[in-house]
Formats: sequence, C-alpha cells, structure tokens
Amino acid sequence: MSTAPNSGGTGGTGGTGGTGTGTGIGGDGQPRGPVDSSRIPRYAGPATFARLPRLDEVGRADVAVVGVPFDAGVSYRPGARFGGNAIREASRLLRPYNPAQDASPFALAQVADAGDIAANPFNINEAVETIEAAADELLGTGARLMTLGGDHTIALPLLRSVAKRHGPVALLHFDAHLDTWDTYFGAEYTHGTPFRRAVEEGILDTSALSHVGIRGPLYGKQDLTDDEKLGFGIVTSADVYRRGADEVADQLRQRIGDRPLYISIDIDCLDPAHAPGTGTPEAGGMTSRELLEILRGLSSCNLVSADVVEVAPAYDHAEITSVAASHTAYELTTIMSRQIAAAKNVAKNAGTDTAGAGL
Repeated sequence: MSTAPNSGGTGGTGGTGGTGTGTGIGGDGQPRGPVDSSRIPRYAGPATFARLPRLDEVGRADVAVVGVPFDAGVSYRPGARFGGNAIREASRLLRPYNPAQDASPFALAQVADAGDIAANPFNINEAVETIEAAADELLGTGARLMTLGGDHTIALPLLRSVAKRHGPVALLHFDAHLDTWDTYFGAEYTHGTPFRRAVEEGILDTSALSHVGIRGPLYGKQDLTDDEKLGFGIVTSADVYRRGADEVADQLRQRIGDRPLYISIDIDCLDPAHAPGTGTPEAGGMTSRELLEILRGLSSCNLVSADVVEVAPAYDHAEITSVAASHTAYELTTIMSRQIAAAKNVAKNAGTDTAGAGL
C-alpha cells in the first residue's frame, strides 16, 4: 500500500496496513479514543480525524478513516485534493458522544486515522489501481473504511475493493449530479463516470441503487433514461424538501433492505449556502440538517464502508463545507461503530470467536 503522511502529522507508512506496534485498545481493554479536549485544547496537536489516534499507534482498527488527496478527475474547479485534511481540521470540534444516535462511537469500536493514500496525480488509471490496492489492504485487516476525498473518481476503486469482500453491494449516492455519464473527453475514469463503470463491472447490486439530492441542468433527457437503465432510482433535492427527511429515509431503507450497503456522499448534494467549497456547485440543494437526518434514519442498514468527497477548501468560507463534511463523516462512523459493537456482542453471547465480527 502506498501511503504518505498528512500535513497534520496523521499519516503513518507502517500503520496503514495494521502493522504498527500498538494493541488497538487501551490499558483497560477498551478502544483508544480521541485526545481529551479538557486537557489539550482542540486547536493544539496533530489534526487527525476527530483527534483520534493514528492507525500505526493502535495497530488495528474496526473503522479506518483514510484520506485520498486526488482530484485529477474533476471537470470544473480543482482543489478537492485538499479536502481530506480540511475535513480533519474541521473535525477537531467533534465530541465523543453522539446524542442524535445515542452512542459514543469511539468507545464502541476502535476508530483510527489511517493517513492518506498517495495516488499518482498525473495518471488517472494508475491512481485508480493504487487506491484499489490500498483499500484492499485496509479492508483485509477487518476494518471498514470511512474515506475522505478527493474527487468522486475515487468511489470506483473503493467499490471494487468492497465488492471483493461482500459481493455486489447496494449503493446510496448523495450528489447534485448523476455521475453515470459514459466519458468526458474520451476518458472513462472521471468524477462524472464512476457509477456507470461500477454497474458495468458488476460490483453493484442493481436492485438497490439510489441517488439522493439530484438537481440542476443535464445534457439532455437521455441522461435520465440511461441512468434508469443502469438501475438507479432518484430522490431529488426537491423531493427531500417536499416529503421530508423521515419519509425519504424510510423509502431508502425499504429499497436497501439488509443488503451490504456502501454510501458515497458528494458534498455538493448540499446547497451552496451549506457547502460553497466544492467543485461543481448547483443551486437548490439540501440543507446540512436534511442530510444528517436522512443518514441517522439509515442507522439500521448494513453499512460496510462510506466516503465523503468533493470538498474543495479553496472555495470555502469559515470552514462551512468542511464542518458539514466532518459531521457527515461522524454520523457515518457512528453507524458503523454501532453495528460493529452489536455484531461483537452477538458473537460473544453465542460463545464464538469475535475476530472479524465487524466485517
């Protein structure tokens, strides 16, 4: 796996594959959590996600937060390569108890910052291969991935890796755009094409594919026809506004069922008022409150990994976008941690080996 340290010191070249010397738990047998903000101010120290330990410090993780600073697949504004570290900086303010889900995610499972996957910025095909190999290595340790992009190109190699472990997965895609176009300038791998490629490669369960937040102009009506043929259902941002977060979440739960689920979130699913720092903003989007409430309504789904992408901090104001992205990643991490803890408890009560219970 090719990795590089973050500018905030969160990376670890040995820890990303679970080869560090730590035990992954504290001296009391519990997961090692964030730095204590009552002793060390939030603005001090390395900017790991939510001030969690690095993966090389704990040796293993149930949920690995990993950055992919890659944006060579964008079609308009660049800058999402800096998104992961911007999210990490904004996540300094996250606290260990999540009242919305009544859970302390970092006490339920070992969550650690795995640093960044260093992908070639000049060769998209090579970068896609590198990201897939690195994800294979992390998932091979038994971790689930919470990936911080980067542009949406990275979703394809991540889905490839997840599908190797779970088979074709259900996909819930939050975005202003379909991202099921065929090519851009003849290029097959871009931030507008990952989910067409994923369907073509057979790594998605086409009976459980949904877009949420779609809006804005298209190249033509055929875009919608082609998207439907691929198997996607669409919940527009206007649908969310009119029907409400609870009803939308219920519809999505019914479509997903108990299938292994991957959630991919382009931060531009939010209105530019809530996420100005992104590469292809579209008016009329969801609020950050609506996004978070929908995610909380999916807590019973079998979430196997997730990503948050397209944060471009150069266009952000007062960390508005990065704060929204950090809270989004926090909700997703909480869902995974709760499910991992529940699986381990079931295995423990059954008297079986709990190794890999979080897979």
